[in-house]
Amino acid sequence: VARVRSFDHSGKDIENEPLYEISVQEEITARLHFIKFENTYIETCLDFIKDHLVNTETKVIKATGGGAYKFKDLIEKKLGLKVDKEDVMTCLIKGCNFVLRNIPHEVFAYQKDSDTEFRFQTNHPNIFPYLLVNIGSGVSIVKVETEDKFEWIGGSSIGGGTFWGLGALLTKTKKFDELLQLASKGQHTNVDMLVKDVYGGAYQTLGLSGNLIASSFGKSTTADKEFSKEDMAKSLLHMISNDIGQLACLYAKLHNLDKIYFGGFFIRGHPVTMRTITYSINFFSKGEVQALFLRHEGYLGAIGAFLKGAEQDNPNQYSWGENYAGSSGLMSTSPDVYPMQRTRSGTFDMLEMDRLERPLVNLPLLKDPSTYIPDTVDLTDDAMARKYWLTCFEEALDGVAKRAAASQPDSIDALQRAEKFRQKYWNKLQTLRQQPFAYGTLTVRSLLDTREHCLNEFNFPDPYSKVKQKENGIALKCFQSVIESLDSLGWEERQFALVKGLLAGNVFDWGAKAVSDVLESEPQFGFEEAKSKLQGIGRSVVVVGSGYCVSVREGPPHKCALIFADNSGIDIILGVFPFVRELLSRGTEVILACNSGPALNDVTYSESLIVTERIAAMDPVIQLFPWGRVRARPSLTQTSRSSRLDKGLAVLVRERKTDLVIIEGMGRAIHTNYYAALKCESLKLAVIKNSWLADRLGGKIFSVIFKYEVPCK
Repeated sequence: VARVRSFDHSGKDIENEPLYEISVQEEITARLHFIKFENTYIETCLDFIKDHLVNTETKVIKATGGGAYKFKDLIEKKLGLKVDKEDVMTCLIKGCNFVLRNIPHEVFAYQKDSDTEFRFQTNHPNIFPYLLVNIGSGVSIVKVETEDKFEWIGGSSIGGGTFWGLGALLTKTKKFDELLQLASKGQHTNVDMLVKDVYGGAYQTLGLSGNLIASSFGKSTTADKEFSKEDMAKSLLHMISNDIGQLACLYAKLHNLDKIYFGGFFIRGHPVTMRTITYSINFFSKGEVQALFLRHEGYLGAIGAFLKGAEQDNPNQYSWGENYAGSSGLMSTSPDVYPMQRTRSGTFDMLEMDRLERPLVNLPLLKDPSTYIPDTVDLTDDAMARKYWLTCFEEALDGVAKRAAASQPDSIDALQRAEKFRQKYWNKLQTLRQQPFAYGTLTVRSLLDTREHCLNEFNFPDPYSKVKQKENGIALKCFQSVIESLDSLGWEERQFALVKGLLAGNVFDWGAKAVSDVLESEPQFGFEEAKSKLQGIGRSVVVVGSGYCVSVREGPPHKCALIFADNSGIDIILGVFPFVRELLSRGTEVILACNSGPALNDVTYSESLIVTERIAAMDPVIQLFPWGRVRARPSLTQTSRSSRLDKGLAVLVRERKTDLVIIEGMGRAIHTNYYAALKCESLKLAVIKNSWLADRLGGKIFSVIFKYEVPCK
């Protein structure tokens, strides 16, 4: 992890001293690794556990499912540990609750004939109640009401075991995956009797389509011919899937539930199964209930067993996030996209989850958290945008790798690690070109997250640390002259200058290639040059801002303003802090929210504390106010663009009765939150530093977004 620490400058000439010290330290943090493997590798797995995971304190190993009985003696003999068997259903529910709570795009609906076969759902803040239909050998249907309250409400003996058993008798195929492969190639209408076979067409009186199955295997009673293995497997799969779908739909209606999650080895990400269950649920519910599937359904029992073993540490008090660098992606169900993928067993091979520094919650000022979708553009749907942004990240990759190596000049292996990072992230980008749904809905934010995860995997926690250190120092030397210039202006002229300063500061973004090219080729490029780069307000993309000045001039001061800061250096020091100073002078309290961890050249919480201290020491206006009036808080735990924020910040926002939110920067105000509706006044502003995006929005590069919104009464 990257750490910054303020130098003791007392009694020293600090003119040429760096503002603070940078160090990279090792810290012990929690990461969960879940690996899916075939049972034939059980001994290899146990050897690995014995060599790497068993220590003198380990006495018991948790296990659940059939393997907890089948392999109990082998596990105890190999590891010298006691196997503690946990209830299958309890583990399943615990695992399901865990992924629903911690993985934003865990849930998807399947749409075979759509351009996007996986339609991911945004998690509702309240995940309960729901129906879990677990299809193993048989079918268990469980109603889940709270974290610890659930009940088995029904089931069926006709499930995955039925498909496997009858399929083996009909086709002589003993392997489950091979049976599914046969079904994917079959044509069930050769075996099944349809409504049109009985009535010569649709049964219009009852509103039944002619293509509806009237009788599974119905043609086998009259046709004097042999049926293919593929056709019989397909008919059998349809018969069982339709039966399960109708049963699940009836139970959902009986218990007034509209969320049905399907899991178990019968699903296994197989397209025909998901399509049939989806059709069945839609047909019998008349479109009122949706069949939903889980990206990590193959891990639920193992996750639940782990959580049972870790109860004394209360893992649910933390927030966890999927680590894209160490997790396998959701595979396409189309053999044309990835011909070998169906040889894999299940949806995922590996899942890694990191415990985050702080619990995350929704911003309490969201108008409706249940409908909040942070990302502005879904790259999974928008093929043109997806192609552009993937190319953008590919073209920027060499520069990021170079910057990463340069951030650790004293490390002998920095270049090798930077190259490993480059290769890993390149491979991730190629996977996402073929399978944009691999980690849920693909967005600019998720591409940035994946890059940060890959950088961290190779021990580059903050590649831009030295750039930020230098730029913060330079900007601080200019702060007083900027303030003097602002203080010389009249009220209205000063408001315009403050906004222009905010926007000019936001130009300094090393994540934008158009800017990084300028900063590298023109070292003298500064605050005034950035102002001249801005497109005139009249030519900008979005300016909905006149109401802001009216509100400030005529209305009472805001009680508290929450400002989400963006970049280090000129952005926060010469752009944001003069604006903060103006708010303070009106009697408005300010909460300055910054990343708790590094992301590109974004300012971090620890850096903001040092910057705030130095500005307060040199500015008499800020000195007049109690220190509590400017509160720097960590906002997010991973990157600058998380859809949730630090719980402590959320509490402070509520306590201080925050009534103005200012969101700054392309990442926060354009790529995300552009359409976010809040309960209070908000100001979203950014400079568009990307020609393609500016063109798409109807402007030019360095056009501005200035969006002042007042909630409807």
